Amino acid sequence: MTSFVGAAEVAVDVRPATPADRPTVERLWLMFRHDMSGFGIGGQAQLPNPDGTFRSERVDAAFGEGGGDWAPYLFWSGEHPVGFAFVRGIDSATRILNSFFVVRGARRGGVGMRAVRDVVSRYPGSWAVAFQDGNPGAVAFWRRVGEDLAPGRWTEERRSVPGRPDLAPDVWVSFTYGKVLEA
Repeated sequence: MTSFVGAAEVAVDVRPATPADRPTVERLWLMFRHDMSGFGIGGQAQLPNPDGTFRSERVDAAFGEGGGDWAPYLFWSGEHPVGFAFVRGIDSATRILNSFFVVRGARRGGVGMRAVRDVVSRYPGSWAVAFQDGNPGAVAFWRRVGEDLAPGRWTEERRSVPGRPDLAPDVWVSFTYGKVLEA
């Protein structure tokens, strides 16, 4: 378990999520998807399923249905879960920070930056993360992450969404972090 103390003296622990943590991650996932529903896909709103849930195949993959090449992380402040991250491609040349979320009450105080730094440092090497141009908070955050973790050595590009010509391209930030840089 890794602990950090932010500017507002908020302790943040980042740890691998276990199967016992899955219900907590699933509840945070609903908040994440709710936040993302405001950034429509192909001009259409992202609405919940009839039962009030959202698509959850990434949660399934992160907890083992993705072939073991995923790793879920949970962020805590004391007894309070404050976010999560899913890493895809942990055995690949480039890891993908597939999903990343910090609850609104913990944002803007450095929690997200400390959490992403902790997760990324567990897998030194090449990284990539995708986000949408229409999400100004994500645009600013991921550009800050690139500059913080790989000053002057990160890239940004737009890539088409595979199999979805109806969608706007994703924006990808790529960087290398960790021991690979020290060599």
